[in-house]
Amino acid sequence: MQTTSELGFQPSGRVYLLMAIAIFGAANAVTRKLTELGAMNLIDERNPISFCNVLFVGNLCALILLAITYGREWRKPALQKINWQDWLSMAVVAILGAAIVPTLIFTALEITPVNNVILISQIDTPLVLALSVWVLGDRVNKWVVAGAVVSFIGVALTVLIQPAGTEMVSMGMGMVLGRGALFTLIAAVIKAMANLISKISLREIPLGIFSVFRMFVGTVFFFGATLVLYGPEHFMDVGSPFLWQWMLFYAAIIVVAGQSFWFNGLKRSTASEVSFATAFNPIVGILSAFILLGEVPTLGQYLGGGVILCGIGLNQIGVQRLNIMRPSQRPSTKEMSESGGFKGV
Repeated sequence: MQTTSELGFQPSGRVYLLMAIAIFGAANAVTRKLTELGAMNLIDERNPISFCNVLFVGNLCALILLAITYGREWRKPALQKINWQDWLSMAVVAILGAAIVPTLIFTALEITPVNNVILISQIDTPLVLALSVWVLGDRVNKWVVAGAVVSFIGVALTVLIQPAGTEMVSMGMGMVLGRGALFTLIAAVIKAMANLISKISLREIPLGIFSVFRMFVGTVFFFGATLVLYGPEHFMDVGSPFLWQWMLFYAAIIVVAGQSFWFNGLKRSTASEVSFATAFNPIVGILSAFILLGEVPTLGQYLGGGVILCGIGLNQIGVQRLNIMRPSQRPSTKEMSESGGFKGV
């Protein structure tokens, strides 16, 4: 009986991960859909479900969820073990990963098709790989490297084969990029840097302390920066019942259910299973954009997306081969919690 139970335990981890990826993959399209609903229900010609309001209220909901989930880890003995350098590193990671990156993603969603954001953000994988090999000396095989290179080419095709639009920015030497694509690329670079800092400096920090502190600092920084840049009137509609009606839905599905499925999946899955599940993220994202927004991929998105999927496939072959030598290895929960793409907050 015990053996059967253990054998039935592993698939449940994959189910949790796939359910989480289904939710996270839809996060970009759901966010855009919510802002469109807000645009149809203006308050004094203002959109109550603006991207800033969604990000701020969404982060608050995530902070409350994380505080409830990990509050027991915030004990004085555990906190005293963390030195000031680690607190500083956590603050930097929080500002980069929980404030600047989502702000750039939300800004990109406001001015460019959702499919662009989904596909271009896949450059995060080769960036993290390159930094991990260069700085940390991580060992990879030729399949993983080939997958990263092919994915990079796919992202480049998506960025460069863009229809002409008003949101284009000249990069010099005759190169022109869309502002949304540029913001997404910058977000991917910053996210990769935050992940690297986390790997180098925060390996021994408990997940609960790291997650709550990261979300708290990120939320406070975003709120303060927005007040300084745009003034308090920018959050004028943050108390709107219409906003909170939809944000409770957003928080329940994207934040609470998504994060719960994700962390439950991480506890029950191997590193290769997590990697395999996250490979479905762009597919779910594109399908969600089509179903919720009626967004049909452009030629550049078809070409780039196809190449990216080939890169993901090569990467999966490499990951599986790496894990043949260590089949029982489970991922570091804190490190793997940063994977899986944009999670809505």
